Amino acid sequence: MKKDILLITPPFTQLNTPYPATAYIKGFLNTKNISAFQMDLGIEVILELFSKTGLEQIFQSIESTELLSENTQRIYSLKADYIRTIDAVIAFLQGNNPTLARQICSGNFLPEASRFNQLDDMEWAFGNMGMQDKAKHLATLYLEDLSDFIVECVDENFGFSRYAERLGRSANSFDELYTELQNETTFIDSITLKILDERIKTVQPKLVLISVPFPGNLYSAFRCAQYFKTNFPEIKISMGGGFPNTELRSLKDTRVFEFFDFITLDDGELPVELLNSNIQNPNSNEFKRTFLLENNEVVYKNNTTKQDYKQSEVGTPDYSDLLLDKYISVIEIANPMHSLWSDGRWNKLTMAHGCYWGKCTFCDVSLDYIKIYEPIAAKILVDRMEELIAQTGENGFHFVDEAAPPALMREVALEIIHRKLVVTWWTNIRFEKSFTQDLCLLLKASGCIAVSGGLEVASDRLLELIKKGVTVEQVAKVTHHFTEAGIMVHAYLMYGYPTQTIQETVDSLEMVRQLFQLGVIQSGFWHQFAMTAHSPVGLHPEAFGVIPQQNEITFANNDIQFTDKTGINHDKFSFGLKKSLFNYMHGICFDYDLQDWFDFKIPRTKIQPDFIENAIYDTSDFSVKPNSKILWIGNQPIIEFFTKSKKGNSWEMAKLSFHTKSDFVEISLEKDKAQWLNEILSKLSDKPMLLKDLKLDFESHFEDFELFWFSKQVTSLRESGLLIL
Repeated sequence: MKKDILLITPPFTQLNTPYPATAYIKGFLNTKNISAFQMDLGIEVILELFSKTGLEQIFQSIESTELLSENTQRIYSLKADYIRTIDAVIAFLQGNNPTLARQICSGNFLPEASRFNQLDDMEWAFGNMGMQDKAKHLATLYLEDLSDFIVECVDENFGFSRYAERLGRSANSFDELYTELQNETTFIDSITLKILDERIKTVQPKLVLISVPFPGNLYSAFRCAQYFKTNFPEIKISMGGGFPNTELRSLKDTRVFEFFDFITLDDGELPVELLNSNIQNPNSNEFKRTFLLENNEVVYKNNTTKQDYKQSEVGTPDYSDLLLDKYISVIEIANPMHSLWSDGRWNKLTMAHGCYWGKCTFCDVSLDYIKIYEPIAAKILVDRMEELIAQTGENGFHFVDEAAPPALMREVALEIIHRKLVVTWWTNIRFEKSFTQDLCLLLKASGCIAVSGGLEVASDRLLELIKKGVTVEQVAKVTHHFTEAGIMVHAYLMYGYPTQTIQETVDSLEMVRQLFQLGVIQSGFWHQFAMTAHSPVGLHPEAFGVIPQQNEITFANNDIQFTDKTGINHDKFSFGLKKSLFNYMHGICFDYDLQDWFDFKIPRTKIQPDFIENAIYDTSDFSVKPNSKILWIGNQPIIEFFTKSKKGNSWEMAKLSFHTKSDFVEISLEKDKAQWLNEILSKLSDKPMLLKDLKLDFESHFEDFELFWFSKQVTSLRESGLLIL
């Protein structure tokens, strides 16, 4: 199985689905006939670790329990129960053993340690949850107990979705990571390197590409590269991915190249193609956005005249080689959007490269992955969806856009409906006014189940400073449209933005309380503002009233420590904001005074208690444009003709019965209008028509289109599948 290139995602990213970077690159390499093999070391290491053999080795490695915590001693004393149950639990979380859910939920099957202490709130948090999901949550707690044991006894850096993350986060200097790499390999390392050794001997690549999306992959990436350099020095090694793209743009430390031969930035397709050419043909010396070592000095080479590939040219992501049936679904916390991230396997695709908005002042808008916006044609996207369904057997899609463009979402939805595909998908958006009620209904009909978007600081002054391009009132309307269509809404929430006052933090919380109380947002997460080097705030801190902490940069440079000139300690709001949100997500405590969430004095909110309600039901700005597209997503009606008489006159009428999935609607029209409507709905179900063309068609047969269009009959159809887009 000899290949030119080995693609690796080092431990750890996600348990439920592969991180897509290597699949994207392999899909591109296929278009160039460059052979490649990919592996997700994270899931392979997890499955070795959390197995009967793996746990036996872990427990056998413990020489004494005297100095261990009480909780860890309990886990150790229950080691026989863990060893006996682990393989069955992993099989259940892989979807292979669904009947085990009953045994897990009935109690006295899983050994329980400190993570199960939260179960007093189980029925409250998961009361509406089915047995399978409840069992997944209990099994997740069981794994987290074992994780706590591993952290205390085996490897303090272990984490399911990150490993030794502290070594990569804001590491302006390479010193700490370099020192760590001189130490003996850990228990986790030994599993990682054993799997890697077996794979390298099978694949025999000339080039290894290690994708590092997050700080929590960095240590393992260097440990793998170190192993290659020691044992397979003839193999060239390159690092790419989200971490170097954002953190290593100021790289100077030559010691990094004791481990890697190359580090590439931004879109990987052309840089990887040129690296492969350089290895195949040593006389070639073309590079694209590549760091390397020359004369014991770090140099950045970008000397090719070739342009990056268009998104239509990069091919369909290829998930072959990955152990798609071995990933495990977990449910960590009672947050509906977080369960999407960690539960179920999703095919990852991108609707558009970069961000169509590209103005938010906290975002890395100066970097290519945000700055260069290039959408993909809807037909190509849906072609790729069909290819991935055939390849993986999965019809769930997560579009991993920075912010999916509404117009393209509409075209993708129309294409999915036109091809009669059954898919489930979700994505990240901006809460902009383009998301009308009808567009949301169309997205739902195409299989959209959830959207996430940034409300950030729910304050119009700060949203303007952020350059978000939305108002709180607009967000309320848009989230209401999504919710009414049956699409779950998750809001990213921010506190501690530069110049944010305590009053604005309190008012922002009140906005969030009202949004949850009215049910227009179902999920949310507060995070504290972080200043990054490549954002407008990081590039021009003086314009935002912050003072950065300047460090010498020889390795990573992204997160920047700073002080806000207001002098406000935003950290103290963290617990109260998160606790209130947890309760709001479960539909309770809306009547609590905001002061109740904090153990220090806060000002009273200045937001009117009906602000969000008024925003939702204010429809004064809605109008129908002649170029609006009209589409019918309902079924064809059953028609019954009858005669109506009044004062000696009679005329023919028709009753049209429209059956929806859960209801039916009846309307009556004159016979000729009913026949016209039936024919036009048939056309509209196949292809949208402009409103002005629909009007022309109507008025070629009848008079006064407006009277018809705003009639009770058409209003009933508007509620049953007649959409204006």
